[in-house]
Amino acid sequence: MDNEDLKFAVVALSAIFFVIDPLANVPVFLSITGELTAPQRRSVALRAAFATWVILCFFAIAGGLVFKAFGISLGAFKVAGGLMLLLMSIDMMRAQPSPTRSTKEERDESRAREDIAIFPMAIPMLAGPGAIATVMVLMSRASWSPIRVPAVFLAITLTCLCAWLMMRSAANAERLLPKTLLRAFERVMGLLLAAVGVEFIAGGVRDLVHLAQ
Repeated sequence: MDNEDLKFAVVALSAIFFVIDPLANVPVFLSITGELTAPQRRSVALRAAFATWVILCFFAIAGGLVFKAFGISLGAFKVAGGLMLLLMSIDMMRAQPSPTRSTKEERDESRAREDIAIFPMAIPMLAGPGAIATVMVLMSRASWSPIRVPAVFLAITLTCLCAWLMMRSAANAERLLPKTLLRAFERVMGLLLAAVGVEFIAGGVRDLVHLAQ
């Protein structure tokens, strides 16, 4: 491995880690899993991190081909992700669980827990448009080098591992916080999540406008 390959590996790890930002997603994880038990939260954390790893690896390998095959632009992907975040943020600001999570039937509860891991944690909070675009750009720069390509996948793996450890630790620490504080915190995070959704939509609209010009 020469100096250029080493620099690429450092850049890849830095770019993927900071665009995913595992620490910043911990408050959202605590808010949307408020109705779950500690073991269920740990399960959600593991599945969310693993789903993020699968999604990013998939788009690193075939992201460009998938978008071209379906005629989907990154801007449209951002808008769709932003709209989904807005819907979730409304329930959070009302400090109420999503209707899919409030059912009393065990099968519906199980389905809801899976939805929490995939959406919104894996998509779009962790493996969002920015993260997907980042791994796609890094893979294009790697040019299928036998050293740089593994560096990209190693960066994805380390970042997802870090995200899992942070969410798992937060799930254990949350038991010490009072419910009243958590409800207030959930409303604040709902507002921030709505802002993130608007930012996704605005960025997607800008991308679509530039694409149309």
